[in-house]
Parts: sequence; structure tokens; C-alpha cells
Amino acid sequence: MPAPDVAEFLGRPRVEPDDQRHLLDRELSWLDFNARVLHLARQDHQPLLERAKFLAIFGTNLDEFFQVRVAGLKDLVAAGVSSSESDGVSPSGQLSAIRAAVAEMVELEDRIFVDEVAPALAGAGIVFSTWDELDGGDRKHLVEVFHDRLFPVLTPLAVDPSHPFPYISNLSLNLAVSVAEPGASGHLFARVKVPPSLPRFVVLPDNETYIALEDVISHHLDALFPGMEIVAHFPFRVVRNADLTLEEEEADDLLSAVEVELRRRRFGRAVRLDVPTDIDSEIRDLLVRELDLDEDDVYERLAPLDLAGLWALHHLDRPDLKDPVWKATTQPRLAPREDDHKDLFAEIRSGDVLVHHPYGSFSSSVGEFVRQAALDPKVLAIKQTLYRTSGDSSIVKSLVLAAEQGKQVAVLVEVQARFDEQANIAWARQLEQAGVHVVYGVVGLKTHTKTCLVVRQEADGIRRYCHIGTGNYNPTTARFYEDLGLFTCDDDIGADLTQLFNYLTGFGRKVPYRRLITAPHDLRGRLLELIAGEAARGPAGRIVMKTNGVVDAKIIEALYDASSHGVRIDLIVRGMCCLRPGLSGLSENISVRSIVGRYLEHSRIFLFANGGGEGVPTYLVGSADLMPRNLDRRVEAVVPIDGVELQARLDQILDVNLADDLLSWEMAPDGSWHRTPEVARISTHDRLEELAIERATPSG
Repeated sequence: MPAPDVAEFLGRPRVEPDDQRHLLDRELSWLDFNARVLHLARQDHQPLLERAKFLAIFGTNLDEFFQVRVAGLKDLVAAGVSSSESDGVSPSGQLSAIRAAVAEMVELEDRIFVDEVAPALAGAGIVFSTWDELDGGDRKHLVEVFHDRLFPVLTPLAVDPSHPFPYISNLSLNLAVSVAEPGASGHLFARVKVPPSLPRFVVLPDNETYIALEDVISHHLDALFPGMEIVAHFPFRVVRNADLTLEEEEADDLLSAVEVELRRRRFGRAVRLDVPTDIDSEIRDLLVRELDLDEDDVYERLAPLDLAGLWALHHLDRPDLKDPVWKATTQPRLAPREDDHKDLFAEIRSGDVLVHHPYGSFSSSVGEFVRQAALDPKVLAIKQTLYRTSGDSSIVKSLVLAAEQGKQVAVLVEVQARFDEQANIAWARQLEQAGVHVVYGVVGLKTHTKTCLVVRQEADGIRRYCHIGTGNYNPTTARFYEDLGLFTCDDDIGADLTQLFNYLTGFGRKVPYRRLITAPHDLRGRLLELIAGEAARGPAGRIVMKTNGVVDAKIIEALYDASSHGVRIDLIVRGMCCLRPGLSGLSENISVRSIVGRYLEHSRIFLFANGGGEGVPTYLVGSADLMPRNLDRRVEAVVPIDGVELQARLDQILDVNLADDLLSWEMAPDGSWHRTPEVARISTHDRLEELAIERATPSG
């Protein structure tokens, strides 16, 4: 049967037409975003391995949602919290709504894989097989694989009066095995963990046929339980609460506190159980009971469990099944001369530079900026924030080099960056060993700002060079995360960044800023002022916001007020949006759209056409989304973009996003999402690639 239509799922009303609630549920809004990701896996014009990749992304996203958001709601219910949220739904009501939505979404995911993607991949020479479908030669090969590579690392764990039910680690794939003594009437239970260090799918010698790792193990259980009768076996997978919560009194030593909390995370409460549809009822009941779950926490799956393993397929050397590789351009202002490098400091002195990734090269701009700073004898100090970075980070290597060169290097490593805590602790220690001054963040806040400050001794005195961006200093994700960054040596911004780093590394709290707008200091207040200023201009007002989420109730109410005064407002929101557009008398002048495609829209751009009432446009870019966590519980930095040329670049980006009719979705007043009608056939990602090529061409 064909896969159900994800667009039909997204097109259903989230609230009734006459519902008076002004805010949509944030959790269901996030699930809608993930459904938009899932829809990419359904589009048959997508290259096949890209479709498989989007299935993997959908699954990984859903795991994180359960580990954090669902786990948090369960904690509220367990604590007896029954008061309604601002949207009128209690935690238990949210969990019920999430259950209904997720049950349908995972069925959609499974059907897309089983009925569409897997058969299409088979037609292209990538075959997902089962043990029963293999011939004798393939089975013989897998017998050797099992005994050589699998058997030595497997550990069967029995459950009986002397062996309690084993701890099932987070995101682990397991086999539940029912065995019996020969001639005995009763059954015994055992668990076998599928090794996470091995590939999710085993490839056979033909390099075309793949079989799930648990399928190979399950057909060799007699080697793990010799002399026993194998009655039944079924895979299962557990998702646990993995949010990291620090009590302030625990955090005298933030690094140690995070390490302790990471150890606690391993034992977080189970929040979801994935099992196959044909699982034995007795084994299912045992798992539910021993994991202390409810029936609503169990999701029966048609496809192999944990389709995030499809990521591995994307590394196959099959360019015919992938999007064409985009080679990031370098704008002429940053391009090196022949047989020489570009002096980025001289270029920044000549005027501010705006970079746009992945269209413009990260390595030849941000990476080169930090590299040149590390090598330049005139550079006295480098200060930088690191929220997430990659395993082979050129940025970290440059910071280590700078310290070895005797420069003053201070780095704030945010060890509370969710799911990157362990990696960031490792980076922090590596930097410390090189002599870098490492700070681990501010207790009670996450440092989410993306900033770098270079202090340089020049002929006319000290000059400060700054990079302020919307994305992480991560060369790997910079190839598919869409982000912006500003290079400037503006005196006021340099002074502000100095103050910001002093705030992060010292004890200062009431820090005055000249041009930067920061959270939790004054960002919400300034945005509210700018929105109110546009409202005062009535129909002459204009607001465009490109962001990852619109959740903050105060910001939403201010936008509603501006709309009621006739201000035209366009919101480009990749993820959650709790605002309802198009409501008569409230938001009829507001549109909401979402761009979802091969690049992850990550930049934040805020345009106020009248500067909040001052008559000149204000353009802002930075690290903050319009969510309470960003405005109240994170250190964020937003910077104004000046100059006609750079503002025109931002206008161009926004105009392309608003003209898109191939990757975009539009929200209706009832919270449903619909594909934008195709008219001009404009893809944001294709068009911005074209514009990047034009800019990199000398005559362009």
C-alpha cells in the first residue's frame, strides 16, 4: 500500500475555527516541524539517499524530543502539576495530544521506508534484506561475521531470582529473548544488547545487500544460550530522560557538576519503548512493567527500529543518489590573491564584511580569521565562545596554536550544550592543556552567543576585530547549516564585545552596551520597543523576522498588537511557532512560513522598516530565537547591520525566502500547514547558491 500523505497530516486544523486561544501548543508545533522534515523523505523527486537521510533526521529529532520535552512533561505530571499552560493545555493533556500525533507520525515514517524508500533503493542496487531472504552463500558469510566480529562482544543477560532485570541504556537497541530448559514448561527471559559500536546494517560481499545487525544476532542465539531452547526473540529500543538539570547549589564547580549530571543522565527515567508490531504480548508486558512505563509510552513499529542508522548510507559513494555537492564560494573581498593569502584584518578595516554559510565558505572566512589571528605577531589576544564544534575543528587547532605562540587566549566553552556536553568537556581540557584560559559558562545560564574578539596592536594603537554570528563555530555543520556572520572593527562593537567577555569570565552583571543587544540583559525589551515603534507607524510599519522559533508570549502579543494597527508582518520560522496568523482583528496582517530543505535554516534576521519608529530601517542578526529560553536563560548577542550594501544583502536573503514556492510551507489561522502554491518555482537554496556564484564572479 502507498505511504500515507504527510501533507494531509500537516493540513489538519490544530485548533477549531472558533477557538479563542491566541497561542498554539509549542510541543505540537515542534512535531509539525518534524513532520515537515518527514515530508522531504516522501518526495520522489528527492535523490534516494537524501530521502533516507531525512528519515534518519526525523528519527534523531524525535528521540531528542522525547529525551527532553516529553521527559519534562512527565516530570511535571509526576510532581502533581495540573495547572494549564498559557495555551490552556495541562501537562497530562499535552502528553495525550503528543501520543496521538507521534503514533501517527511513526506509522507514516515506517510506511515511507517500507513501501517507498526501501523498494526504490533496491531498484538502485541498495537492498535491505532479511535472513530468510538470503541465499546459502550470504548466510555462510554472515555466520563468519557473527563468530569473528559479533560473538566476542555480545553479553547475554539472564533475568531470574538471582539476576534482576538489567539496566537498559538510553537509545540502546536490544533483543528480548525467551528461552526454555529442554523439557521444562516455563520460559525464561534474557536480554542481549546490540553493540552500538558496530554498523547498524551489515553489508554483504556484493556491496549491495544490507541486513539489520539484530537480525544477524537473532539467528545465532543458540551460540549465546547453548543447551537452551530459543522460544522467541524480538528487538526493542528504549528512550530515556536525558535532559541535564543543574541545581545552583551544586554548581560551585560547573565542570564537575556537569560531569556528575552526565553520569546521572545514563539512569534517567524511561519515556518511550519501541517494539515490532508482532512482539509477543508476554514479553511486551514484561518490558512495560520492568521499565516502569505506561501503555501510551509504547510505539509498535513496522520498519526496523532506529532508522537513524540510515545516516550511514549517506556516506556511500553513490553521487547519482545524492544532491550535487555544493562547493562554497569565497566573495572577492575575502578571496586570496594568487600565491598569497588575503589580509583579512586589512579587509575588515576597509569596511564591515557579511558572510553567509553554506553559500560562502566557512573555512576561508571564519576559519581563516581565527587562523590569521593565531599566527599574526601583532595580535595580542583572542577571546571566543564555543557552543558546539566538530571533531576535527580547525578553530580549536588555531586557538591552541595561538596559545602556543604566547598570545592571551580566553575561550568560553559551554559545557551545558545539550547532547554535546561530553565532547565540549574534552575540548575544554585540550584547550586548558595548551595554556588557554577556559571558562565553563555562567551558572544558571547557557552561553549561546556566537562571538569572537581579536585584539591587535597597530601603528595607531589597539584595534579590536570582531566576528558575531548566528551559527556555531563548527566547520562540519557550516556545510549544511544556513548562518550569517558579521566581521567588523567598529569601535563601539569592539568595546561591547570586551564588556561581554568580561561579563562571561568575571563577576560583572550590570553591563552597559553601546550597540550590542544582549540576553538576558535587554534583548526582549529592545525587540518590544522596535515592534511598538512599527505599530505607531500604522500601515506604514513593516516587520520581517527570520528565526528558528516564535514561542515567547510577550513578543507574540506585541506582534498581534502591531498587526491590529495595520503593520504588515512576515515571519519565516523554521521550527516552532505558537503565533496564529490571519485571525480577524488580531493577526490578519501576519503571515507565517517555514522553509525546509537540504540546508537547515538557522540564521536569525530581524528587520524593522522604520527602525521602531525612528524613520530609518533597523536590521539585526544574532544568535537568539524568540523563545523564553533564549531571552531569559541564555546569554545571546544580536548586532545591528549598517551600511546600504550589507542591508541590501539581508533584503535579498529575506526576499528570496518570501518568494520561495518549492521548499516553503504556510500556516493557516487554525494552525495547519500547507505547501505554498507553485507559481514562480523558486527554491531558496538553489537561488541563494546562484547569487553566491554571481558574487564570487569578478564581474558579478
